[in-house]
Amino acid sequence: MDINEPSINKEDVLTVDDSDFCAENICIVTGVGTGIGRATAVAAAVNGLCVVGLDIDEKKGGETVGIVENFGGRMIFRKTDLCEDNQIEDAVEAAAGLGNIRYLANIAGIQHIDSVENFPMEKYDYMQRLMLRAPFFLSKSTIPHMKAGPDGKGAIGNMCSVHGFICTLNKPVYHITKFGLRALTQAISAEGMGQIRSFTVSTGFVKTPLALNQIPAQAAQRGITEEAVVHDVMMGFSRVKEMMSPIEVANLFVFGFSKHAKYLVGGDLLFDGGMLKTYAENKA
Repeated sequence: MDINEPSINKEDVLTVDDSDFCAENICIVTGVGTGIGRATAVAAAVNGLCVVGLDIDEKKGGETVGIVENFGGRMIFRKTDLCEDNQIEDAVEAAAGLGNIRYLANIAGIQHIDSVENFPMEKYDYMQRLMLRAPFFLSKSTIPHMKAGPDGKGAIGNMCSVHGFICTLNKPVYHITKFGLRALTQAISAEGMGQIRSFTVSTGFVKTPLALNQIPAQAAQRGITEEAVVHDVMMGFSRVKEMMSPIEVANLFVFGFSKHAKYLVGGDLLFDGGMLKTYAENKA
């Protein structure tokens, strides 16, 4: 069982011919230190955007900058605690000083495996602030800059999950935040009148530290092997028995931001290997 996060290869990045994918337009990406956030920062930069990457881990963020520069792109990293409003405000103002804030990818997140009755409230509060309040505040802070841009347009992509549609064991707060992101996405889109779009990206399990690191906890709580967690729990309802790579998810953000997605207004890009369909069928 391969439990390592895959490396990013430039040839795996979806490139789109879009005049708005240019160095004058800024794409803010959160959680750029690892996983989907890192991959999305790389993909946006390869497509010609100036990326402002936010993460609390300065070392990992610097590594992402190195990958971007190696691929010929531009990324500015800002160490940012997304639970601190003043740091978000500073990051947005810094981004606005570099060009037109056009795109925002809210990706940063964590996981905690526990039942409702045993869930620590301090962890609940942290996950809510990081994974729901921060995307709201970033959206609130960037929308005025998008409206002030040359054509008044912008797009906000939120990393959701199949767990924003269904609830499984021992992930109550993860579900709450992901369901909430779908509501935020639709609220932004309703107010944006087609000028400020918002969309979610929903996948099954992806080879990221967030997913890979929960395998041992899932195995212990369910009393099964780690191999069984991957095959029977994570991929059990998927028709495709392979976890997605982060760059495959990042490519969905590239498409969602592009001119080809002008009708993606409040909608969801569901790439789950048939997981939701089979979950519903098997539970009926």
